[in-house]
Amino acid sequence: MPKWTGTLEQIDEYRWRIPQSYKPGMRVPELIFADKAMLAHIREDQALEQVANVATLPGIVNYSMAMPDIHWGYGFPIGGVAAMRITDGVVSPGGVGFDINCGVRILRTNLVYDEIKARMKELMDGLFNSVPSGVGSAGKIRLRGKEIDDVLVKGSRWAVNMGYGRREDLAATEENGELPGADPDRVSGRAKERGTPQLGTLGSGNHFLEVAVVDEIYEPETAAVMGIDRPNQVVLFIHCGSRGLGHQVADDYIRYMMTAMTKYGINVPDRQLAGGPIKSTEGQAYLAAMRGAANFAWANRQCITHWVRETFCKVLELSDRDAGLELIYDVTHNIAKIEEHVVNGKKETLCVHRKGATRAFPAGHPALPPQYAGIGQPVLIPGDMGRFSYVLVGSEQAMKETFGSTCHGAGRMQSRTAAKKHQSGREVLNALQARGITVRTGSLGGLAEEASEAYKDVNAVVGVAHGAGISRRVARTRPVGVVKG
Repeated sequence: MPKWTGTLEQIDEYRWRIPQSYKPGMRVPELIFADKAMLAHIREDQALEQVANVATLPGIVNYSMAMPDIHWGYGFPIGGVAAMRITDGVVSPGGVGFDINCGVRILRTNLVYDEIKARMKELMDGLFNSVPSGVGSAGKIRLRGKEIDDVLVKGSRWAVNMGYGRREDLAATEENGELPGADPDRVSGRAKERGTPQLGTLGSGNHFLEVAVVDEIYEPETAAVMGIDRPNQVVLFIHCGSRGLGHQVADDYIRYMMTAMTKYGINVPDRQLAGGPIKSTEGQAYLAAMRGAANFAWANRQCITHWVRETFCKVLELSDRDAGLELIYDVTHNIAKIEEHVVNGKKETLCVHRKGATRAFPAGHPALPPQYAGIGQPVLIPGDMGRFSYVLVGSEQAMKETFGSTCHGAGRMQSRTAAKKHQSGREVLNALQARGITVRTGSLGGLAEEASEAYKDVNAVVGVAHGAGISRRVARTRPVGVVKG
């Protein structure tokens, strides 16, 4: 892929602009969050050209945006944010991605690392065996008949009602783990067929289950509200999405939207941006199916959480109360949501596409659960399995500038193919073990694809988000045990 050679206008240390005049058809400028060091890599592919292409979509307001973890994606770049007016805008499946509601959740514990260190191998064996992972993996749950429809409508609430979790988990999940407006009839039979055996599974790729310890606390009072209160405290991350069901929904509706573009006379510079008017039959159908897939993903992470708790307590011979294992928060990374934002001084209803981007609402926002009303929404930014991850909070600046959005992770620097050429899975495994990280995986090839060197340094990525004010650092964690699909 050729390098991007366009001209960037520097706004400040963390912001760069590409004017609307850069490309015919652009309706708004581009806004890129990055520092100078990052830009050299960002230019290596055509992700910034994709940001410009997104700027041509009908109804887009303010900017087509790129977060500091930006890299090449399908249609929209990964790390892209765009908001469209409901009245004349489009919704694009490429602006959500194939893994609908790929997201991450974090649980706190009452333990410190010294209390589990001697049993890490046993713990990671237990977690690997209790949470199915890998391509095409099937879970323990056997949905029958139309039960899949209940999952698509109720999301995390379905899982909790079935005994997979705690009622308080719902309040600690974005949208309470249940986007209203899901319609199972808009999800194809093939999508349901793919998803039915996969509920409660981790999947493959960059999905993971991680045991980590608190490495640094930047805002002690804010962290304490989340239950993060001491160095070396053990926490757990779960990162996965909607599995084959979400992938099929995306595939179905990308093809559907290509037909819709002809029907509505929509022209785009890249057919991967295929979309339909938000108010159209096609647009509403996609949103209803996407919400169902998002709810499936929340139910998926909720079921995994249940088995993580069971395994953790069994291996360490602890009660639920002694272990803690309270859900701090769960955020989605790939979604299109109808939200109210202020545009040019007026409140407007928008469809906000976040693809590889995290919601970052500020303190006092009505969408936040009561426990976080005073600090802002927890933001979770995982790095790679050999370095750090971050807990942040949303900000007023994000609400004003990015439709309440920030980055979602470190962002890839190498393709999966390139990463595998660089070093073998065995070499990656040995390097992680040398750092004191216990790893369990069903695929050494998949492990090579996810090597630390394949990703940007999350410290730098979070440094840009924090420096630009679109989220604030609260705490940093480092991995001590990882399950990879």
